[in-house]
Amino acid sequence: MKPSHSPQRRQLLQWSLGAPLLPLSASLASTLSLGGCATGPLSSQRGKVQSVAFTSMPAPTEPQAMSTMTVQSSMVVTDTAGRQQSFPLSYASFFTTGDQVPNALGGQILAGGYFNAKGEPIMDTSVPGQSRQFFSDCPDGSTLTTVKGASVKGVKGNLVFAVVQFEYTSFANDNKTKMYGQLPSPIAVLTLDQDPSTGKLKLIQYHNVDTAPVQGLWITCGASLSPWGTHLSSEEYQPDAFDRNNKSLKGFSRHFFGDANVARAYHYGHMPEVSVQADGTGRITKHYCMGRISHELVEVMPDERTVFMGDDTNNGGYFAFVADRPRDLSSGTLYVARLDGPLTQVRADAPAVGLEWVRLGHATSDQVRAWADQYQPEDILDMTRTDPKDDRFTRIWANGKKEWIRIKPGMEMMAAFLETHRYAALKGASLGFSKMEGTTLNARDKILYSALSYCKDSMVKGNKAHNPQARVDLSKALNAGAVMALKLTDGLKDTEGQAIRSEWMPVVIKTLLVGEDLSTPDRLGNSAHADRIANPDNLKFSETMRVLFIGEDSGMHVNNFLWAYHVDTGKLSRVLSTPVGAESTGLHAAEDVNGWTYILSNFQHPGEYIKTLNPEVKRSVDGLLKANYKQLHGASVGYLTLS
Repeated sequence: MKPSHSPQRRQLLQWSLGAPLLPLSASLASTLSLGGCATGPLSSQRGKVQSVAFTSMPAPTEPQAMSTMTVQSSMVVTDTAGRQQSFPLSYASFFTTGDQVPNALGGQILAGGYFNAKGEPIMDTSVPGQSRQFFSDCPDGSTLTTVKGASVKGVKGNLVFAVVQFEYTSFANDNKTKMYGQLPSPIAVLTLDQDPSTGKLKLIQYHNVDTAPVQGLWITCGASLSPWGTHLSSEEYQPDAFDRNNKSLKGFSRHFFGDANVARAYHYGHMPEVSVQADGTGRITKHYCMGRISHELVEVMPDERTVFMGDDTNNGGYFAFVADRPRDLSSGTLYVARLDGPLTQVRADAPAVGLEWVRLGHATSDQVRAWADQYQPEDILDMTRTDPKDDRFTRIWANGKKEWIRIKPGMEMMAAFLETHRYAALKGASLGFSKMEGTTLNARDKILYSALSYCKDSMVKGNKAHNPQARVDLSKALNAGAVMALKLTDGLKDTEGQAIRSEWMPVVIKTLLVGEDLSTPDRLGNSAHADRIANPDNLKFSETMRVLFIGEDSGMHVNNFLWAYHVDTGKLSRVLSTPVGAESTGLHAAEDVNGWTYILSNFQHPGEYIKTLNPEVKRSVDGLLKANYKQLHGASVGYLTLS
C-alpha cells in the first residue's frame, strides 16, 4: 500500500513547485586560492571572498584549439568590499597516459598501464614485432587528499596525494582490435609535491594499486572523495550473470587471471574503496553490500552514513545505501526510489515529482561476498525473455529488455544484492531512467544534483525498453540530456512504513538544466546546441564557490566541455574544451588542500569522432590529435590552474 504524504513531505513538494529551486545565499565570507598561481595574488592578500564566478569561453572553431585541452576562461573573484579581480585560467597536466613516470622504487612505470593478478604487465601483441604494455586512453574518476603523518622521499613542499582510475582502453595498438571491457581497470596513487607559495602540484611518484585482493576492477568510471578521505571508485555496466558467453568478461578473465573461465560475474558491479597509505601506496576494499548495479559515481552525505548512487544503464534507478555505522560502508541497508507520480517532462519549468523509498534489504559485505562466491544466477531466480504463461512469474524490464522472473524460495536477499536491478524491478521501483551518471551534493541547501546523460530509450513511452510501471513517461526523447535536482530531508519512512535512519534522503526531484537537440547539425557537426550542456556526466559541486561543475560525455558536441553553473545567479559558463571526440572526465573539486582550491579534470578517448562531424573538420584535426596524443592512444590527467 502506498503510504500517505506527511505534512513535511507536502511542504517540500510545495517548495519545489512554487518557489525558486535554489534560493540566493547571503555571503561566502571565505578565503579562496586556486592552486598553481605563479604569483599567488589571492593567497597573499587573504581577503574575504564574497563570490566567485567564471567567464565563459567561446566554443573553439580553429583546428589547433579543437585538438587539445583548451582553456580561455577566467575566474572572477569579488570580495566583501565589492572589489573584483579576474584571473585567466589554464590547464596543467600531470602526464599523458603512456608516458613513463617515476615509481616508488626509483625507476619508471607506464602511466595508465595494465597489470595482471600477479602484478605483471599485460602485453599488447596486436602488431607483430611491436609488443608493448597495454595502457589506457580513458582516465576517469580522480580525487585529491592528504594523509596525516605521510612521508615520501623527494617531496620538498606539502605532501598531497591524488587517486586516478582508468576506465578502459578503446583499441589495441593495431587500432582495430576493440578492447572495451577486456582488461582489468588500473587505479593509481599519485604522490604530489605542493609548492606552499604557489599551490603548483608536481608528480613525484606513481603507484599502481594491487587489485588482485578484490578479483580486479571492472570498468571503473566516476569517483568521489569520502568525508574520511578515501577514494570511492565504481564498477560500471555490471556483467549479466545469465550470459555465460560474455566476451568482455572472458577477455577480462583471460588477461587478469590467465584463464578465460575464472572470473565470476557476481564479483563485479560493486563499489570499491581505496585508502591511501602514508608512503604513497594504496589499499583497496570492495563493498559488496551496496547493490550490484551500474555504479557510476557515489556521493556520501554529511552524516557519513548515507550514500547516494548513480546507475548508468537503461532501466536504471535511484539507489541509496544507509550504513550501520559512520565511515564504514561494510554493512547497511539498501533502498531504491519509486516515483509517486508520473515524470512526463524534462524541462526547467516542469513540475516536481515526489520520491518514496523501497527497502531492498540489509546485509554485510562479507555476507554478499560469500553469496557471490557460492551461487550461480539459476540458484537465485528463474528468468526468461519469453512469456512463460505462468502466474508465478512477474514481468519486468532490465538492461533495456523485457523479462519474466521468479525468485527461488529463500533467495530474496541474494537477489537483492546480486541481482539488484531485477529484484528492484520486481519490488516496484522506478527503474525507468537511462544513463544516470554523476551525482554531487549541495550540503547548505540540502540539494543533490544528478546527471541524466541521455533522456531516451527506457524514459520514452513506446520504446521497447519503456516500463510503464516505472512512471518515467516522456513523450519525446531529449538526447542532449539534463541535470536533475533532488531535495533532501529527514524523517522519511520506506514504503513498508519502517523509519529510514537518515537525515539526507531525497524526497522530491525536479529538472535543473537541460540540453537542446538540434534538428539539423551546425557547420561543425554539433547535433546539440553548442552553448548549452549536452550529455552531462561528471558533476561536482563547490560549496565555497556555490558552483556546480558539469563535465560532458557527449556524442552530440564535436568538442566536449566542462561547464560552471552558479546556483545562485543561474549563470552557465563554458570553462574548458577537451580535444575533438574526447569525453570530459575525472572531475573533482577540492576546496581546501593546505589553503588551496583545485579543480581536477581529465579527458578520455580523443578522436572518438561523432557521427555528425563535418568531414572537413575531421581532416583538419585528425593529424593534430594523433600528434598530440600518441596516435589517439593517450589521454591527459591534470587540473585547472591560474595562468
